[in-house]
Amino acid sequence: MSQERVFIIEDEADILEVLVYNLTREGYKVESARDGEEGLRKIRQKAPDLVLLDLMLPGLDGIEVCRRLKAEPTLRGTRVVMVTAKGEESDVVLGLGVGADDYICKPFSPKELLARVKAVLRRGPQRDEPMGERLVRDGVTIDPARHEVRVDGKPETFTATEFRLLHFLAAHPGRVFTRDHLLDRTIREDAAVIDRNIDVHVRAIRKKLGPYREYVETVRGVGYRFRDTEA
Repeated sequence: MSQERVFIIEDEADILEVLVYNLTREGYKVESARDGEEGLRKIRQKAPDLVLLDLMLPGLDGIEVCRRLKAEPTLRGTRVVMVTAKGEESDVVLGLGVGADDYICKPFSPKELLARVKAVLRRGPQRDEPMGERLVRDGVTIDPARHEVRVDGKPETFTATEFRLLHFLAAHPGRVFTRDHLLDRTIREDAAVIDRNIDVHVRAIRKKLGPYREYVETVRGVGYRFRDTEA
């Protein structure tokens, strides 16, 4: 039986009951809160291994809770799984962008929930990645020292995960990588359940690259590559 600690922030009583029941039965040590402020207060007292975080909360919403967790040095390594009833891509991108590891949409089955939680916990705490070299690919400049991407000289804002993914692909132009490989090298995650997260990040990256969006190419049935601009 697992001894990891899972903290749930969920304002709907019936959903909270289902979450607590299934996670407790699986052997996790479970604590909970009904709103973001209370949840943050309790998490700061004793950091859990994973936070199951509802997106739509009264007062302090899930996005802001996640953002504050990741801003605190003692809590930023805590894994976060967002729970959302919306399932809209914009919400998913926003949640992943502020540091969430995965998301699950309501309604969900207990089996799916437990699979997601186990997959995320297998990765361990988040770790900072070493910086790489500055890259220039035509009009795109990727500078790890500044954590900056410039498109035709104009700075664009990339999340930490988007930045690592873009830098990794651009550092290996022309080479095709599977989603599993990209998860392992850029997000340091077990890809058994959530390899679709790579697709979400790639869509966000392409949008920000503007006229160079096609540089991140999809290789159908395999994965992604950065176009070899010198070929």
